[in-house]
Amino acid sequence: MKIYNNLSEFKKLDNAIVTIGTFDGVHFGHQKIIKQLVEKAKADNGESVILTFFPHPRMIIDPENQDLKMINTINEKAEILKSLGVDHLIITPFTRDFSNQLPEDYIKNTLVDNIGTKHIIIGYDHRFGKDRSGNLGILKAAGQHFGFTVEEIMEQDIHDVAVSSTKIRHALLAGDVSLANDYLGYPFSISGRVIKGDKIGRTIGFPTANIFVEETYKLIPGDGIYAVTVEMESEVGGPESEVFNPQPSTLTPKPYKGMAYIGQRPTINGMTRNIEVNIFDFNQEIYGQDIKMNFLKFLRHDVKFTGLEALTVQLQKDKEATLAFFNG
Repeated sequence: MKIYNNLSEFKKLDNAIVTIGTFDGVHFGHQKIIKQLVEKAKADNGESVILTFFPHPRMIIDPENQDLKMINTINEKAEILKSLGVDHLIITPFTRDFSNQLPEDYIKNTLVDNIGTKHIIIGYDHRFGKDRSGNLGILKAAGQHFGFTVEEIMEQDIHDVAVSSTKIRHALLAGDVSLANDYLGYPFSISGRVIKGDKIGRTIGFPTANIFVEETYKLIPGDGIYAVTVEMESEVGGPESEVFNPQPSTLTPKPYKGMAYIGQRPTINGMTRNIEVNIFDFNQEIYGQDIKMNFLKFLRHDVKFTGLEALTVQLQKDKEATLAFFNG
């Protein structure tokens, strides 16, 4: 898959089969669209193109609202899209000027003149252009004028509930990673660098790797204890300035099992929110390394214990519950 930082880097194609969206989470509904995109491109001897945006449009349209967090970093999204067989990924910097284009100008300048669109596969509720005034009807009318066809993807359901990135975010913030993973079709993950902590975990027999997540827009699940798998990565794709050209990752062939903690460590009167993981059957020094945690099950909420002894007893119970999950 070829990745482009901007539309200006993209060379117009003769037969571009296109879909458009932020695709945060690349969930089941997104995957259906992308699968159809790839299959259509192969059937028509064309090339599949995804046009996505970074930052997320809502971050630009409503900059005062800092509550919106992303299920995927831009690196994570690119890796998932690559695994789905997409030929081209255009990551368009989303600006106010871009958002203020009239729908007709956006169609002509971006889809027709820059990309060479011959067929668009799009969600039923796709909106675009100034004040989100563009819709499927406008797109179909423009297609008749410019010579491209439009294919509508209807709303997809899982467990009789419409899948959306918003519902996945709500599930993750509530700690319900099982539900979020059902919607995503893969385990939600966090990647970050191992940094030094205060090593209290070592003193009670539960050493943890403290994780620093560089991307401040990345969604962090609700506080609590989780069963996770851990992958060691020698390369995770570099800093955010290089995210548009993700580097290949070198992973251990078999992930480690472990339990992750997210919270402020109330038992020791912690002041900051931490992300830590106790990796089972592992005793290597990994400071400075990048690791990836796949969240599989929520075990319990974060609570304040009477002291380290009571915390240690509970952590042993948490480990037993985690192992029972993996062995079940």
